[in-house]
Amino acid sequence: MMLSWFAIFRLGLVQMCLGAVVVLTTSTLNRLMVVELALPAVLPGALVALHYGIQITRPSWGYRSDTGGNRTRWIVLGMAALALGGFGAALGVVVLQSAFWAGLALSIAAYGLIGLGVGASGTSLLALLATATHPRRRAAAAMITWLMMILGIALTAGVVGGLLEPYYPARLLEVVGAVCLAAVALTLLAVAGVERRVQARPEPAPQPFRQGLREVWAEPKARAFTVFVFLAMTAYFMQELILEPYAGLVFGFTPGQSTSLSGAQNGGVFLGMLAVGIAATGLGLGALRSWVIAGCLGSAAALVVIAALGQVGLGLLVPATIMLGLFNGMFAVAAIGSMMALAGEGRGAREGTRMGLWGAAQALAAGFGGLTGAAAVDLLRLGMDAPDAFGLVFIAEAGIFVAAALMALRIMEGGPAPAGRLVPGE
Repeated sequence: MMLSWFAIFRLGLVQMCLGAVVVLTTSTLNRLMVVELALPAVLPGALVALHYGIQITRPSWGYRSDTGGNRTRWIVLGMAALALGGFGAALGVVVLQSAFWAGLALSIAAYGLIGLGVGASGTSLLALLATATHPRRRAAAAMITWLMMILGIALTAGVVGGLLEPYYPARLLEVVGAVCLAAVALTLLAVAGVERRVQARPEPAPQPFRQGLREVWAEPKARAFTVFVFLAMTAYFMQELILEPYAGLVFGFTPGQSTSLSGAQNGGVFLGMLAVGIAATGLGLGALRSWVIAGCLGSAAALVVIAALGQVGLGLLVPATIMLGLFNGMFAVAAIGSMMALAGEGRGAREGTRMGLWGAAQALAAGFGGLTGAAAVDLLRLGMDAPDAFGLVFIAEAGIFVAAALMALRIMEGGPAPAGRLVPGE
């Protein structure tokens, strides 16, 4: 048996939980460090880069799930580590207020756990989807599970933003603790019995991890797609750690308002993913390459608008941020559809290793992009006002999105997507 649609939705709940915990670190906690604690943006940027950097271990987690015959174990253990790290990160922010070095040490340990948890749980989940989903359903499964992740991010950001008004440290710990416990409980319910009901694929022949990774890297499609993922995701994540501080410092948003802004952005991502999923998967409209290019160019335009708003002082940051999310979602779902389909190409029984390789490229790009954006803002603010500093970084990010669109034009094949499925490489 392959995964049913109901089982795919159940596994999507795990993605939703992953997004719900991670968004707290990249939005709420990041904003609190920069605005309320008046710390340089590079500090939370470095912590987030740490958890993304640790996700370079994703190929190893994928390889373990390929050869261990039990992906569910890694999904659950990874989620538990992520939840512990998420609560530890919130506690670290509270401690930073009175004891900087103790809070920093706690934060480093917590963000390290977050990286390990996301790597183990997320990679094993995607590998299970890639191996146990019927080929005709893989792209649709990617769309469903990632839409659920974005939904989890948007809902968590919106709800947490409301619960944190008015903000005080004890409320932060209560809210984050509740989110983390709910994520673990929902994950246990979501994965219970799913893997046992699907047809198991033969495990690959015993082989050292490095040799298996070299074989995957030698595949031209896998290698080219890895480079594209790194470039595009660098652009995608450059604004992640500076948008909320931008809202607070330039537009006067409160912690709750800026957290809700993150929810609005991810609501736009959800709508963009849903629109492309319906158009390309359900109606067969357009090639994946076209959607990727449109998403990258639209994201670039939205970033230019966001930068301009800070210069003229117009209070249109929320709709501009929703527009950014919409085009981000268009790009992301098309890229994810190709990723899921390409995972099954090449040497058999290496889906987990391929997903791990692309996940590592995404994680490194996210850490590099986020840290670069935060560090650039800190440096630029030494010699110019906040609107100018943030605006220049947003413009630079827009330029990288344009470069990613040009790369997609070169490496992705064109042609319409047949109705009912997404075609790899388009």
